[in-house]
Amino acid sequence: MGETWDRTDPGVLRLPSGRLVRGRGLRYPLPDGPAPTYAVHLLGRRPPAVEWEARWLRWPDFRLPSDRPAARRTLDEAWARSAHERVEVACGGGRGRTGTALACLAVLDGVPAEHAVAYVRRNYHPKAVETPWQRRFVLRFGS
Repeated sequence: MGETWDRTDPGVLRLPSGRLVRGRGLRYPLPDGPAPTYAVHLLGRRPPAVEWEARWLRWPDFRLPSDRPAARRTLDEAWARSAHERVEVACGGGRGRTGTALACLAVLDGVPAEHAVAYVRRNYHPKAVETPWQRRFVLRFGS
């Protein structure tokens, strides 16, 4: 699969296809181990620069992406790149927006949209996807 994560690395979610994607909170120190090769930062404000390729998706805390078509394109790209690269999805705390994006990646990977939130909560973090509108976003992402 190329340069992807080790499945035992902190925050790594294994998708049904075997692809590995790391979720994390940007408020916390970068975990030990290899750095991402590509990251999607889900924040209301432009994040600081990082040493790897990163895309900023404007996504205010507890809300939904400001530009939904851009969110779809960005998550499609993250899913495609996760086959061969260390892809990281990150927001401030690493749960709500990150969990929502990871659930969307699970949908792209074949998890039915109505099961994607439960999949991410079981395999990434039990409190992932924090709001009802984030859950609805995942359901609609599958359409």
